[in-house]
Amino acid sequence: MNARVALAAKFDQWAEVGLDNVDCPVARIFDHAGDRWSMLLVSALASGPQRFNALSRMLPETSRRLLTQTLRRLEADGLLNREVRATMPPCVIYTLSEVGESFAEPALKLIEWAEGSCAQITLARVRASALYGPAASDD
Repeated sequence: MNARVALAAKFDQWAEVGLDNVDCPVARIFDHAGDRWSMLLVSALASGPQRFNALSRMLPETSRRLLTQTLRRLEADGLLNREVRATMPPCVIYTLSEVGESFAEPALKLIEWAEGSCAQITLARVRASALYGPAASDD
């Protein structure tokens, strides 16, 4: 079965049981794990344990507040582990959990798809903006 047919069948299964945005496991997971900063953090942690300040330097466009919120959500979802070492000052180390490591393969496939499709998507957004205005292609 090709991916398009399998995806359509999966959607039909969800529709049969009446899942909504609150009960849908896919929506709940992608609310957090699928956002831009989460994907970048999972990618950064794929190379190994990192301290908060190192992650902050890796993602300079992220505020400390946003970084903290995203790390907390990923920890709450079980995608990463947070270890506080009793040093002065305390040292906090982040690592991918077992679930986070299992997310690496599908995340890589999604990232590779995005990289390969970026030019086509950008062109489609330009066309949509010309037809419907800038709001049609806002990120």
